Amino acid sequence: MKTINYFKALADETRLRLFNILLNYELSVNEIVTLMNMGQSRISRHLKILTDSSLVECRRDGVWAFYSAAKSGIEERFNDSIRFLFKEETVYKGDLNRASNIIEERKRESKQFFNAIAPRWDQLKNLITGDFDVNKTILENAEKSEFAVDLGCGTGEFLKHLGKKAQYCVGIDSSSKMLEEARKHFKEDSNKINLRLGELEHLPVGDGEADLAVMSMVLHHLPEPVKAISEASRILKKNGVFIITDFGKHNNESMRKIYGDRWLGFSKKEIETILNNNGFILENIKSYDLQQSLKLNIFKSKKEIYK
Repeated sequence: MKTINYFKALADETRLRLFNILLNYELSVNEIVTLMNMGQSRISRHLKILTDSSLVECRRDGVWAFYSAAKSGIEERFNDSIRFLFKEETVYKGDLNRASNIIEERKRESKQFFNAIAPRWDQLKNLITGDFDVNKTILENAEKSEFAVDLGCGTGEFLKHLGKKAQYCVGIDSSSKMLEEARKHFKEDSNKINLRLGELEHLPVGDGEADLAVMSMVLHHLPEPVKAISEASRILKKNGVFIITDFGKHNNESMRKIYGDRWLGFSKKEIETILNNNGFILENIKSYDLQQSLKLNIFKSKKEIYK
């Protein structure tokens, strides 16, 4: 019986702590080891019991493994039904505070990386894209709009082109140095283009303001991609267009070091599922070959549900 497996898996103090953490965050084994201050073999043993019960899922990304509570089926319903049990006990609150600190450290490291690399960012990207014009291809998929947002605008290279499609454009990035580079392009267009410092998981844009949002070659850098897509849904009007361009799933581990990649791309199904879960209807997917045997997928979707 599934219920016996569930309760057996949770019948341990350490596993209860792990389970509560993974109800709220997706973490790697190393991050969990640091958070729990326990040996890796001990943590791995408890994670195996939880994954064998199907209450916890393991997602592989290259040589990394990430764990989170199950997000579908009867296991998700069971997990949600017992969340309230963890809210009042001090030990569980302490674990979540430390997990939150780990996520914040991820973000700090990412900001430091992109601040340092900002002046060379466009040249580095060209080593991947080669002669393929990503910006032109995105614009071919985008309709004219009144209010467009470039999510993770970096040095503003795409934002220059987006201005041809939109009456008013906002570029958002969490790296202050990237925005410094971007500002060099837009001194004369200050009334049409606005640059904002902000996290993609907490966008400095109001609910339902935009009718076009683009996230180009950004999602694989983010510590919490699902939250960023959820935020894109929040800021878009109903029937607003959302375009994501990102790498298909690959195994090039060097991308983590050279480009600060957090994820080694995404499968088409992964992106489609996240979009559907956040009120989007996928209209089409186009795929293109890049340098270093990488593939670029362009997802065009429309927001169907007003959140």
